[in-house]
Amino acid sequence: MNAFEITILDFIQEHLRFGFLDKMMVLLTRLADDGIVWIVLAIALICFKQTRKMGITLGLALLLGLLVGNLGLKNLFARPRPYTVNDSIVPNMLVERLKDFSFPSGHTRCCFEAGMAMFLCDKRFGKVAFVLGGLIGFSRMYLYMHYPTDVLAGAALGLINGFVAFIIIDKIYKAIDNKKSKLA
Repeated sequence: MNAFEITILDFIQEHLRFGFLDKMMVLLTRLADDGIVWIVLAIALICFKQTRKMGITLGLALLLGLLVGNLGLKNLFARPRPYTVNDSIVPNMLVERLKDFSFPSGHTRCCFEAGMAMFLCDKRFGKVAFVLGGLIGFSRMYLYMHYPTDVLAGAALGLINGFVAFIIIDKIYKAIDNKKSKLA
C-alpha cells in the first residue's frame, strides 16, 4: 500500500506544486496546527447561550479525537510519515518534519470533528468546516506529511467523533430539558 500511496504523493509533488499553492497549503496546514483554531472556536461558541451546545459538542469531539486518534491509533499503528519512506523529498519540504506518527491525520481529524459537530447543530457552520477540512486534508498530502489513507482515516474518525459527541451532548441537553419541564 505504501508504494501506491507514495506514487500519489509524488504525482502531487510533480504536477501540482507551484509558488502560490505552496504558500496556500502551508497557510492552510498551519491553521489546523494542534487543533488550536477549533479549540478557540469551541471556547468562543460556549460563551454564547445560542451556540453553547455547539461549542460543548465541538469540545467533546476534539477530546474524543485526542484520546482515540493521537493517544490511541497513532501509537497503535506507529506508521512512519511518508518523508521517512521517501527521504528524497526532504530537501524540498515546505514545513518542518514531525516526530510523531502518520496514521491517522490529526489535522484532518480535527477539521472533520468540527465539521460534523457543527453540522449536526447548525448546518451552515458545518458546511464551512467540511470544506476547510477537505482543503486541509489535501494540504497534508501536498506537504508530504501524510499518506492518502491517513487523511481518509482522519476524516472518517473525525466524522465518527463528531457524531458521537453530538449524540452524547444532545442526550444530556434533552435530560436537562426533561428535568426542567418536570420541575415546572
